[in-house]
Amino acid sequence: MALYPVSAYSSFSSSSTLLILLCFFTSSLLLCNAFQHHHHPRVARHNYRDALTKSILFFEGQRSGRLPSNQRMTWRRDSGLSDGAAMHVDLVGGYYDAGDNVKFGFPMAFTTTMLSWSVIEFGGLMKGELQHAKEAIRWATDYLLKATVHPDTIYVQVGDANKDHACWERPEDMDTSRSVFKVDRNTPGSDVAAETAAALAAASVVFRRSDPTYSKLLIRRAIRVFQFADRYRGAYSNGLKNYVCPFYCSYSGYQDELLWGAAWLHKATRNPTFLSYIQVNGQTLGADDSDNTFGWDNKHVGARILLSKAFLLQRVQSLHDYKGHADNFICSLVPGTPFSQAQYTPGGLLFKMSDSNMQYVTSTSFLLVTYAKYLTSAHKVVNCGGTIITPKRLRVIAKKQVDYLLGDNPLKMSYMVGYGPRYPQRIHHRGSSLPSIAKHPAKIQCSAGFNIMHSQSPNPNILVGAVVGGPDQHDRFPDQRSDFEQSEPSTYTNAPLVGALTYLAHSFGQL
Repeated sequence: MALYPVSAYSSFSSSSTLLILLCFFTSSLLLCNAFQHHHHPRVARHNYRDALTKSILFFEGQRSGRLPSNQRMTWRRDSGLSDGAAMHVDLVGGYYDAGDNVKFGFPMAFTTTMLSWSVIEFGGLMKGELQHAKEAIRWATDYLLKATVHPDTIYVQVGDANKDHACWERPEDMDTSRSVFKVDRNTPGSDVAAETAAALAAASVVFRRSDPTYSKLLIRRAIRVFQFADRYRGAYSNGLKNYVCPFYCSYSGYQDELLWGAAWLHKATRNPTFLSYIQVNGQTLGADDSDNTFGWDNKHVGARILLSKAFLLQRVQSLHDYKGHADNFICSLVPGTPFSQAQYTPGGLLFKMSDSNMQYVTSTSFLLVTYAKYLTSAHKVVNCGGTIITPKRLRVIAKKQVDYLLGDNPLKMSYMVGYGPRYPQRIHHRGSSLPSIAKHPAKIQCSAGFNIMHSQSPNPNILVGAVVGGPDQHDRFPDQRSDFEQSEPSTYTNAPLVGALTYLAHSFGQL
């Protein structure tokens, strides 16, 4: 587990002492101003600890495979127990990415990377939730190890999405094709392969102390998978277009994943080979592109923030430029700066796109609190064309986004299922919307479920912790099951939120 400087992650009760020390050791008035009023108000409007517990519990509702005896989301049962049989490989396990019954390897790997990053940065603060977070990561990495068992081959999808979407049935009942799709030397997929390498590398850091044998297995596999990604270059949606598009097409190309994967391998191994790779290839892989959207498809911003840590805290001078690249992202985000590009709803929610916008809210909030942590430890700020942005300002922006998600919005609605008095009742999720096996043991046929899907009845099974796609650009949310853009939850929306909630729960003394 990472250790945190007291100055950054105590409950800030000694902030005045900290300020005096900082000002004593530096003549910079700017720095003194930057760290003033560092603490949050003592009383929070939200129970971030409760939201954290629920955000991790959600992953149990997304599990595929044979469920363990300690399964807490008890309305779910075993499913997909013959996955991989079509290819004579064991692909049982892993996660359904959202409200359907397909296992997409690309978003699953990104989910794993972000859950791992949440634990690497904030796991030391998680108290009783740390074990649950590790279990959520391991459920994914056990599957990713199966999917990468053969050299130069990655099994990247189980299930035909078009056939799956033609049915509305519980995962426990699913009888649609469980076709298996893979990338290999002849059908490369540098994007999905490098993201898988990033996931395995990040998870290896999580388990380094608690399970060193497992950690070593993860990092060895990560290196092998990354070498495959780099050697056989190509976007996986070229060869597998009919199966992965438009669901998880690699719109941003594979360069961002190669940089991201190398950044995680550098962090996990400290092997100079990966630092050299980043130095040589960073520019051609888009290190200084101006994109500022971070999610399952585009990893550039995440790579910049991660690599800036190596410069800020480990003094890796050759990564100096990544602090500038990370600052550019911050400047594009903060309202009122000369370089601000971000759009916000009238209610104050960061708005990137109409389809599952909340995933960008959670990923951005995570990057803000994480970068604030790095800046605080290094006694640095961000200069946006003369406008100084302090770590405190980044935390305030992140908190506002999370608070909106939890209910501080025009509709006074939490967008996390099961949190607060009012939350979405009709989420776009097959298992949640159909009666459970316990209540309705008989099979529900493929098309029979659509009667329920199109009904106005609330979902009978509460998918606790699920964060839905969220409101539109005018803060409106119809709460309709058929509206997948706004009502569908996803694993990659929750994963970065785990880290942001941990920070907020700790900073308000709830952990």
